[in-house]
Amino acid sequence: MLKINKAELGTVAVKPSQYPIADRPEIAFAGRSNVGKSSLLNLLTNRKSLARVSGNPGKTRTINFYEINGEWRIVDLPGYGYAKVSKSESASWGKMMEDYLGDRICLEKVVLLVDIRHKPSNQDIEMYNYLKYHNLDGLVVATKADKVSKNEMQKCFKVIRESLDMKKEDIIIPVSSLKKTGQQELLDVIETLIME
Repeated sequence: MLKINKAELGTVAVKPSQYPIADRPEIAFAGRSNVGKSSLLNLLTNRKSLARVSGNPGKTRTINFYEINGEWRIVDLPGYGYAKVSKSESASWGKMMEDYLGDRICLEKVVLLVDIRHKPSNQDIEMYNYLKYHNLDGLVVATKADKVSKNEMQKCFKVIRESLDMKKEDIIIPVSSLKKTGQQELLDVIETLIME
């Protein structure tokens, strides 16, 4: 059972020359601004403020590499879909993502976060298609799972699956940072990815 005993921010990058050496597996996390990415990373690592949680969306503008147990990395990708970001910033974000997702040899998987209460946005769909193109798809975390009832959850999953055109074997994990649920299930999936 995978446990995170040690987590620390290793590298902050905006371009490939700043990335850490590709010497260990990386699991990246992507999602729209305010989907709960920082809260999830704090829940996974059992740290209150490893990733800064902010009421202001669009806070992460860099690619943040977290060293985990000295063995693998969590990579926090900048949130997308925040309206107040300028066109030039949006373009530089796209380039930053393209560089990382397209060429990073030690990247095992990208976990896409979507809010369980809402149908995935066009940008979520675009992102998932992009991950499919790079063979990094197949793992979605539905955040804010405490906000829907058990009965509603299956309906929400169906909407997410259909919107993202997920395959049958693709995994959706409901997570609630508030109730602290779903994180071990996600860690178990990550364990199989980094041990391969």
